[in-house]
Amino acid sequence: MAEMKVYFDNNATTPLHPEVKTEMIAAMEMFGNPSSMHAYGREARANVEDSRRKVAEFIGANEQEIVFVGSGSEANNTVLSLFICSTSQCIPGTRMRGTIITTKIEHPCVLETSECLAHRGVRVKYLDVDRYGKIDLDQLAGMLGDDVGLVSIMMANNEIGTIQDIEAISALVHQSGALMHTDAVQAVGKLPVDVRKLGVDFLTISGHKIYGPKGVGALFIRQGTPYCPFIRGGHQEKGRRAGTENTLGILGLGKAVEMRAQEMQGEHARLLDLKRALSRGIEERIDDISFNGHPTDSLAGTLNVSFAGVEGEAVLLYLDLEGIAVSTGSACASGSLDPSHVLLATGVNAEHAHGSIRFSLGRESTMEQVEYVLDVLPRTIQRIRNMSTAYIKGGVHA
Repeated sequence: MAEMKVYFDNNATTPLHPEVKTEMIAAMEMFGNPSSMHAYGREARANVEDSRRKVAEFIGANEQEIVFVGSGSEANNTVLSLFICSTSQCIPGTRMRGTIITTKIEHPCVLETSECLAHRGVRVKYLDVDRYGKIDLDQLAGMLGDDVGLVSIMMANNEIGTIQDIEAISALVHQSGALMHTDAVQAVGKLPVDVRKLGVDFLTISGHKIYGPKGVGALFIRQGTPYCPFIRGGHQEKGRRAGTENTLGILGLGKAVEMRAQEMQGEHARLLDLKRALSRGIEERIDDISFNGHPTDSLAGTLNVSFAGVEGEAVLLYLDLEGIAVSTGSACASGSLDPSHVLLATGVNAEHAHGSIRFSLGRESTMEQVEYVLDVLPRTIQRIRNMSTAYIKGGVHA
């Protein structure tokens, strides 16, 4: 029996905030279709629009610039799908330029969609990153040109936590006449995000990363930006996303954003203290480790560590037996046995990438939990290393 339950996988998903849960339960009798004109529909519509206002205010947008979607992945696919739409000229008077630029460390929903587009005639260019996961602005400048229609770069990486300078990137992108999209799923609710300051044309949000419900997200579309819907067949969201709105989910997202506005700043400092204690304890108690991601420009609650001589999956399973939930990388790629594409892009070799663990802390994380992990983790790593005949002290493998 595990001595303690520790959930250090908040980048994969977060538990519902108690206030979100309370509000959603109270609203469960609200079943009206927001598009209906009777009282039931008007009640639902009022809640949808109230949540739209909260999301817009939280990121410095106008309400009409927010489109509710089913997930962050849908929002990202929607933006990239503009290139499919443009070939049939479904954006009146506009033809998108034929090249996309993205990075090698994006979420799989961006990378796989980009690969699909490449098979359909769209040219895709991939930016490299340095050992910390940062892009090179000079390389980006060299790639930009009259052919580039969209640049898509995530604001904060889900695996290593590295934060990009989206404001500087957007300025460079707009100088070339291209559009700028950022996947801000891991950033919104953890960092101050102002779409005007960032200068982006599109920005992606996901509810379940900020203590809201799963199955709901939002896409910011700067007013006047060329756009066509990814999901068609209805007038919902002003014709920008068909399908009856997920009223309860949208209400939950609005409440989650409201709570983030109240708690984010204080939580950031607390999580940074917990992360520093965790990283310091790992460094002091376990040999042959390396930290991944930027040492300072990183999410306060994200710590990615490579342990030589172990398999990350083995560490995950042994920690799970001790009541500790962590990850070996992105939850969306956890079914793959391949090493993390993010770590490989930063220059980590395949062996060390296989031995990486992501600790992602959240609003319910405590110093007591960190101390418990620091008690369990060293003996877990040593146990796995002792079982591995390939491990030789010093990091040399037969």
